[in-house]
Amino acid sequence: MKIESILILPFAISSLITGKNNTTSADIKISKENLHKHVESLVNTPQPRNFYNVASLDSAAAYIKAQFEGFGYSPKEQVFTVEGREYRNILALTGPENTKRIVIGAHYDVCGDQGGADDNASAVAGLLELARIAKEREGSLTNQIEFVAYTLEEPPNFGSNAMGSYVHAKSLKEKNVGVEVMICLEMIGYFTDEKIQRYPFPFAKLFYPSRGNFIAVVGNSESKQYIKKVRDIIRNNASIICRSLTAPSFVTGIDWSDHRNYWKLGYKALMITDTSFYRNKNYHTINDTIDTLDFEKMAEVVKGLAYFFIGK
Repeated sequence: MKIESILILPFAISSLITGKNNTTSADIKISKENLHKHVESLVNTPQPRNFYNVASLDSAAAYIKAQFEGFGYSPKEQVFTVEGREYRNILALTGPENTKRIVIGAHYDVCGDQGGADDNASAVAGLLELARIAKEREGSLTNQIEFVAYTLEEPPNFGSNAMGSYVHAKSLKEKNVGVEVMICLEMIGYFTDEKIQRYPFPFAKLFYPSRGNFIAVVGNSESKQYIKKVRDIIRNNASIICRSLTAPSFVTGIDWSDHRNYWKLGYKALMITDTSFYRNKNYHTINDTIDTLDFEKMAEVVKGLAYFFIGK
């Protein structure tokens, strides 16, 4: 049964109740080994890569930059200062100039003293694998694509103009860069068939599954055309159940990552997520470790996303 749009209270939810895909494309090859290597490298910085451990953040940034360079990019550092210390986003650009840009981003910092395998090394690993694929398929791209690894998404800077994603979004606005859509990768590695899935509003369980085995495409009403498009592309090209949620920005959890800053500056943006603490009990704890991740499903998420910009 397909439910395209259900009006509930003041906002709309879009979802397909039967999420099994009919087709699986074998053209794009995603490396689970690469994903594992990237996560392992990020969680093993000398100290947790949080706001206070600048050396560890710089170590993570250097790793990301080196990977971009290995793929053939000429990455740039976007350096900014917070409380007298320097922090840096890492940027890599590919695809035809003079086209509307697609921004794909993920934050590499963590909250507190923990490794942050799912939050958010999983997403950075996905970002790097997407960047590898995009560079290999550069000739088939119809949009310019900017891959951005952000710093300072987590507390104590979340919600402030010190977020790396705000710095980046503001720089695009100041340069009058045309952006088609921003795609935020936020925790893409934790999946389970157990009935542990929770939601920010209780009646969602009437329309969404109880098993935590799906990836979600989440965004605000202004971005609904891209939410549906990305959701459908993932469903048609990857072996992963994909659900979507379109709601106003004030709904709890809808804006809890870097895409919020693109909304703030007038861009369309969405989030790809395993739903964070609504599923993963290890969220912001020392138990968020690499052995809790499902690299098979992570690879399928990345594969589905790759089809969004390959031959788009």
